[in-house]
Amino acid sequence: MAKYRLVLLRHGEGAWTKENRFCSWVDQKLSDDGIKEAQNCGKHLKALGFEFDLVFTSVLSRSIQTAWLILQEMGQEWVPIQSSWRLNERHYGALIGLNRAEMALNHGEEQVKIWRRSYDVTPPPISESHPYYDEIYNDRRYKCSDVSQDNLPKAESLKDVLDRLLPYWNEKIVPELKSGKMILISAHGNSSRALLKHVEGISDEDIINVTLPTGVPILLELDENLHPLGPHQFLGDQEAIQAAIKKVEDQGKVKSAEK
Repeated sequence: MAKYRLVLLRHGEGAWTKENRFCSWVDQKLSDDGIKEAQNCGKHLKALGFEFDLVFTSVLSRSIQTAWLILQEMGQEWVPIQSSWRLNERHYGALIGLNRAEMALNHGEEQVKIWRRSYDVTPPPISESHPYYDEIYNDRRYKCSDVSQDNLPKAESLKDVLDRLLPYWNEKIVPELKSGKMILISAHGNSSRALLKHVEGISDEDIINVTLPTGVPILLELDENLHPLGPHQFLGDQEAIQAAIKKVEDQGKVKSAEK
């Protein structure tokens, strides 16, 4: 019998996800398909009888918008939402804005997979000449963060994401979980992977093979010590979920016509 239950998900498809670009900290709204994914997620969670007491999101619009749509579909718009940059997507540095398939063509699929999925490899850092540097670092949302803008990352490995996420998990989320609240975390592909790595004890080598589709809720059932009672569960049509996972994995591959 689970002592604590938690639902975690990667936000619905964003505009740049559809374009197969590294979005990272560039703020994007959901695509039309992403809106539908979030709405369907809410309908499914409602049908399963979930009732949330608190929601955590990143400070990026696609994460927040996903949470809003889910709560709206569930008739739980009143549930409080707390947002932190510590749940942001991984900072892809100089790769931000680039097309993954074109990167695979130029640098090889294995290198792109390492940049996207490995644990401790950091991409080249973003520079002040990068076309999205000012948009990110002059954004008012980061003037409200718990670190100075000078100390915000310029590029991150998944290990770096976990390092900046863990204080928030331990100090903010865990106490609410232990108080008996049912929590939803609407995050991103890599912040969700980092949290799964920590909670489930996934090895540095195995995390490269963990891929999360957009808009699919993940149920974690934990014991009194916050140890998982079993592997995480994707909620929904399992065949459709596996197809969605393959779609994400294929983003980093050279398109057939280019091979």
